[in-house]
Amino acid sequence: MDEIRKIRSITLWIFIVPFIAINVCLILITQFHGLFPNQEDVIFNTMPYIDGGASISRTARVFPTYLIFKPAMFLTSFLLIKYWIYNNRIILNLVPENNNVKKILLFGIGSAILLTLHTIFLGIKFDFVLYKLFRRTVILFFIIFEIVAQAYLVITLYKLKEKFLKYINPYFLILKAILVSTLIIVALASIPIISFPGNEHIKHALEWDYFVGVIAFYLLTFFMWKKDE
Repeated sequence: MDEIRKIRSITLWIFIVPFIAINVCLILITQFHGLFPNQEDVIFNTMPYIDGGASISRTARVFPTYLIFKPAMFLTSFLLIKYWIYNNRIILNLVPENNNVKKILLFGIGSAILLTLHTIFLGIKFDFVLYKLFRRTVILFFIIFEIVAQAYLVITLYKLKEKFLKYINPYFLILKAILVSTLIIVALASIPIISFPGNEHIKHALEWDYFVGVIAFYLLTFFMWKKDE
């Protein structure tokens, strides 16, 4: 199927683009301080994946790092929309009456729209409580929608794996199921940590590691679908 070839290409970029973007922003703001007109923006001596020394938004919302981060996230959002549309088509081609496709499409495209909104407002400062609440709500619902969409897709493919054996590597489907289950467990276990003030370094480390976990889903997708023979 042509959609499978397109999905393999898209998923590789959905992983590569944001992964490179956030790490380039991190390297610039921690190592190339001369690029930043406002020296209060620079960060020293941190590896946030481990020590949680800064959040992703802290490294990406200032000039010039937002010139890298924002275009990368807009491109990722566009690719996510295409990804979920192609998945919808593949499932309907093999199982026209599947009940989960509308949910997959709703949560998948919804997550892409929420990522776009988060990117638009990143770095824009308004000293309003409702605005701050809005930004936090957007990123929270992005995570929820993304994980729900991934979970529905994995469940659907797993239930229909006999029909998809010609097209997928079941080993990577199992890995995707393990990854999504882990993301859900970590999210639930983290609620007490993120719900209360303090623990900023733990929250930041969780944010970096969790983001990589979310996009790793797409890297596994690249390996799951077989090449056209």
